[in-house]
Amino acid sequence: MEPTPASTVVLVRQAQDDLEILLLLRNTKLAFNGGHWVFPGGKIDREDYPDGDCRQEYRAAINAVVRETREEAGIDINATDLVHVAHWTTPDGYSRRYSTWFFICPVCDPGEIVVDDEEILDYRWMTPRMALHASTAGELKLPEPTFQTLRDIADYRTLEELSRALRDVRIRVFPRQSPFYRSETIPGA
Repeated sequence: MEPTPASTVVLVRQAQDDLEILLLLRNTKLAFNGGHWVFPGGKIDREDYPDGDCRQEYRAAINAVVRETREEAGIDINATDLVHVAHWTTPDGYSRRYSTWFFICPVCDPGEIVVDDEEILDYRWMTPRMALHASTAGELKLPEPTFQTLRDIADYRTLEELSRALRDVRIRVFPRQSPFYRSETIPGA
């Protein structure tokens, strides 16, 4: 089964002396990751592809994550602020497979978070370390890619530190046999 293209974004804001990320609680009735805390994101729709060109998946991933963030959290983000940091593909053998582009986006004033109470039931701003601790303690469920992404950014305390690190980021792709595997950043992305 071919994986469905998708994208997600880690929204990061500066709190008093640390970074906070936005996590959304998916409805337990949903077949995929129901009851899990996730970053905003979702499936890439046909209209996300520029000019309907399915070869432009990277651009479609950006369009999709901007759209999904608005739909799931009521936040408008700027596509030029997105930094591509990883690409995860669900391994063979799962009934639902996704090929997901992971982005990070700093937000200064995201405004009020608005969830739809259907797909998304709740939200939390918390530090990456708090989320990791809560997950390890069994207090909130995180999908593995979300957990690993939080581990990647847990040591940064300011947007400036994180932004500096993101300038030199190497795109991480999981699993390595994915057709999207690369060990360097995407030129011009």
